[in-house]
Amino acid sequence: MMVGAEKPGIGGELLLGQSARPKYSLFPKREGSDSPAWVAFNKQVLCFDAYFQETVPQKREEKYRVRKCKIYFYLEDDTIQVVEPELKNSGIPQGTLIRRHRIPLPAPKDDCFYNVQHFNINQEILLYSRTFMITDCDPFTRNFLMKMGVRINPLASAPADPYTTLRQEMEENMKPLRPYERLDTLKQFLEHDRKVLRFYCYWDDTESMFGDPREMILHYFLADDTMEIYEVVPPNSGRDAVPKFLHRGKLPKNAPIPKRQPGGITDRTVLNVFGPVGQGGRYILDSLKTGAVDEELYKDCDLIIGGVINVWGRRVLLCDCDNFTKEYYRSKYGVEDFTPVSFKAPPPPKPAKQVPPYTGFGSEEDSLCSCQGLLSKPPQKDFRKLMEKDRQGLVSNVLRFVGKMLTDSPIDKERVFIICIYLSDDTIAVFEPPQRNSGVIGGKFLERGRVKKPGQELFKSEKSEYFTAQDLYVGARVDLNNQPFQLLDADEFTFNYMEQHADEFPKANIGTIISKVKSISEEQQKKVKQFLMMSDPSSTGFIPYESFRTLLADMDIQLSEHEIMTLGRNYSVQEQPEVYVGLMLAVAQDQLKKKNFEAFSDMIRAFTHEDRGRSGHLSSKEARIICKAFRLPLSDDLLRALLEKFQDESEKIDYHAFLSGINWRENPAPAVLPDVTVKFDADWRGEAADPAVKAINYSLLLEDVFGSATNINDS
Repeated sequence: MMVGAEKPGIGGELLLGQSARPKYSLFPKREGSDSPAWVAFNKQVLCFDAYFQETVPQKREEKYRVRKCKIYFYLEDDTIQVVEPELKNSGIPQGTLIRRHRIPLPAPKDDCFYNVQHFNINQEILLYSRTFMITDCDPFTRNFLMKMGVRINPLASAPADPYTTLRQEMEENMKPLRPYERLDTLKQFLEHDRKVLRFYCYWDDTESMFGDPREMILHYFLADDTMEIYEVVPPNSGRDAVPKFLHRGKLPKNAPIPKRQPGGITDRTVLNVFGPVGQGGRYILDSLKTGAVDEELYKDCDLIIGGVINVWGRRVLLCDCDNFTKEYYRSKYGVEDFTPVSFKAPPPPKPAKQVPPYTGFGSEEDSLCSCQGLLSKPPQKDFRKLMEKDRQGLVSNVLRFVGKMLTDSPIDKERVFIICIYLSDDTIAVFEPPQRNSGVIGGKFLERGRVKKPGQELFKSEKSEYFTAQDLYVGARVDLNNQPFQLLDADEFTFNYMEQHADEFPKANIGTIISKVKSISEEQQKKVKQFLMMSDPSSTGFIPYESFRTLLADMDIQLSEHEIMTLGRNYSVQEQPEVYVGLMLAVAQDQLKKKNFEAFSDMIRAFTHEDRGRSGHLSSKEARIICKAFRLPLSDDLLRALLEKFQDESEKIDYHAFLSGINWRENPAPAVLPDVTVKFDADWRGEAADPAVKAINYSLLLEDVFGSATNINDS
């Protein structure tokens, strides 16, 4: 394209006598925006109506054929597409004649392409040696060409196609002079498609040889009034599971009916046929339907619960239906009685499964799983309980009690044990804190595991009962592997957990305890009043906890030690003594020094990294997480108390002051004497401490139990 006379000069500049040959359509300046064509004319298409003539050789009915089409010109890239609309029964492939692309001009200008200036109405255009006559365009195309300055030619009409005209005349002659009888089933199909009535049926086939009762399911299709029947084959019945008992179709009422010859049953009856068969023959339709065969077929109105239908000579009883069927009959026919018909005999009771006794090998659950199937499976654990009650962050979900042995040995009587029960799987572990000069080596006393309750037979078929969290409370006597223990106390987490989950632990349910106290007699009520007046002569409304405990223990309401402690905690006046910060830091430094903990510089960097605003303060939760991440060897209670001391009004921790206080290398605190301890327990080992409950507000207790405390005091 760039050779000969059309070859441009140096740099692509035009030589003398050469004219510019634009690659794409040129649009008038100062019209529209300055955006490129592929942006300004995005999704804008010119549409032209056109036709072309195609010769048809070797055919008598037609010599040529006029084919109408549409020409689409895309303004964004000057591409052209030719599409021929599809006509019914045309017999020729129609659709896209020329796919969308840029079409070159006919020779000798085939080095250029068609643009918008080449299109107008009432003119011919040559596309790949095929001449298209443009006859019309749409309003958008007309307005666009007028704005471009193109003079629009008058409209042109497409000539009629001879063969299409012949086909139309033949179709008009084929229409009858009078209309046929119209059988409109489309409305019923559109209204009730995919709507099926379901009935549960019963067929008594016991009279035949080797017959038995059969259950079936009947489907009635509202779209075309057909029905099908499936048979419910129970397992181990000895019958083959056939796909269908009755194929889908219309069911006659008077079946079985005599067989008829082909053509005996038709939609229309033909009378007086004469002339040749086919084209040229004459016939008359029987409008009176004198020879029509009328068959009674089952409809939806014939199907009711309790009714019997004839399924080709078999009496099938309709016993029940589904909810959609009930709603359909209720809305259309106003039926309200859908009482099902019982036809099944009550199933025999299942025989009790005999389980062999436990052999002693493995666990009882594992041995039981080997008896439940050919392929033994491991016993299933309570996964949901494990996920809910397992350790979650800083919450251990472990209940810890202080216990002592019940024995006659004077040495074992003084031994103290920590009995832990894990709520995730109800396992129990026993530890013995080491005591100085006791002569007993402390440590693990009982490995963690499930413990059976005493008094059960070893080799038996039933499952053994194990200790659960509800069986352990203060004052309870438990036998752990034939070793009796008396539970004397519990830690603060145990008391709080049992009180928060009072529905699971009856011994910590304050409502149940108060109801027991309310059940005392009037004489005991008078004794209670006298005791309270003697214990509180100045009428302050408070009595010591020991006096309160003695009062409840002497009453005949059988309150356990845990219930007495729960009642005292609920009506107590708790006074937490203030602990000196210097003493707490001295105890913390002493513990860190014993564990040889020196990672204070790394903790400073971790605190500074979390402090995005470089304010020198972090929340208590973030500070505690960092301390746990560095495995700071301090107990939870001591760490929590120290963080509270370094909190400000906004509950933020001054971590520089906190780390400086516990740094025993740079800021050593005075030495702590061995017998100096902090009032709260550092690593809960069961040592005796000052009771958190010292005084009881008995006036509130009397109001909740006996009504008004004033009336009781007056009496």
